[in-house]
Amino acid sequence: MSSRAPRHVVVVGAGVVGLSCAWHLRRRGVEVTVLDRSTVGAGASWGNAGYLTPAMAVPLPEPALLREGLRGLADPDSPLAVAPRPGRDTLAFMAGFARNATTARWRRSLDALTPLASRALAAFDDLVAGGVPVDLREAPVRIGFRPGEDDAGLRHELDAVRAAGQPVRYSPGPAGTPFSDRITTVLELHGQRFVDPGQVLHALADAVRAGGGRIVEGAPVRSVGFGPGGLRVETWSGPPHSADAVVLATGAWLSELARDLGVRVPVVAGRGYSCTVGLREPLETPVYLPGVRVAVTPYRDGARLAGTMEIAGRDAPFRERRLAAVVRSVAPLLTAVDPASVHDPWVGPRPLTPDGLPLLGRTLLPGVHVAGGHGMWGLTLGPVTGALLAEQIVTGVDRPELAPFDPLRRRRPAPPPTDRATVTA
Repeated sequence: MSSRAPRHVVVVGAGVVGLSCAWHLRRRGVEVTVLDRSTVGAGASWGNAGYLTPAMAVPLPEPALLREGLRGLADPDSPLAVAPRPGRDTLAFMAGFARNATTARWRRSLDALTPLASRALAAFDDLVAGGVPVDLREAPVRIGFRPGEDDAGLRHELDAVRAAGQPVRYSPGPAGTPFSDRITTVLELHGQRFVDPGQVLHALADAVRAGGGRIVEGAPVRSVGFGPGGLRVETWSGPPHSADAVVLATGAWLSELARDLGVRVPVVAGRGYSCTVGLREPLETPVYLPGVRVAVTPYRDGARLAGTMEIAGRDAPFRERRLAAVVRSVAPLLTAVDPASVHDPWVGPRPLTPDGLPLLGRTLLPGVHVAGGHGMWGLTLGPVTGALLAEQIVTGVDRPELAPFDPLRRRRPAPPPTDRATVTA
């Protein structure tokens, strides 16, 4: 427990997790500086599907996905693919993923995630009530299956989420528009929401600035350590920043700074691709196609398609064939989508951990915290993460909801702390 609340916190990372934490810290009267290596939302936050679906926020490691991943290793266009020459962190991640892809471990991880997921939508309401103009839209998610694709697995998963303590409602849905006649079974998942991710990010960033916080873009951080006046954050592009506490919310880049602070859980990039397409007819609700693992969301004047999981380098080049495979898989299944009108192609690195749980809380260096590793659910869980971590930082009292996400995973002795974490490249 800390003896006094920090007066100034530096948050590294301007994605939805980092900005949510910054906003909640400012709300509690803490001076905040946000540093980002690029621009607001340039990582995994901007181009995702825009789902706010806590009922679907489940741990990634599970037996069926492990089997699918093994089948897809030889197919570069598979919805789940691994880089041909994986590095050390990727190999460590894959070994850990395989260990955790059991039914028993999946259920334990689901129990850990449930307190966060159950508060996720209320956390967005808190943003709006606090003056952040997030455009929240409530609609069921319509989930379509082709002949031969059994919906029993998804029903079983949703029932497990309900049994873990989340309110989950789903029912059979009608076939037909927006689905083609190739979709024969439909489930509707009720009580979920969707947003424009870019609008959320810019609304949060504007609210942080309006509340007196500072956001510095183009400021890649090279080290976090102790200086003459306390914690010191050094960047490659300007003078150092002093702080009483630091939050590392750098997504798939988390290990670069956190590894030397005792955080040895490998965080790798599960790269997802998205684009915007035109519509032949209106799309009123989000759509999910489990057979091809693609999400489709109403987005501005069209729809956003988002899909694939490519375990590869965070800064690997954009692969046109991956996005083309997403569009090609959706075109025959949705009558509303115009596959000839693709624009705004994007790829982003979703931060994955081997056990499917985020890393939230203290490192071995006093005053330095991490907030990352949410996988595909950073947008859904970002605001509730920011609220709980900000409270823990300001009060010094551990939040029980964050205990399962201890970044040090303290099941084995951790290495002694250093007084500096440095990125050398």
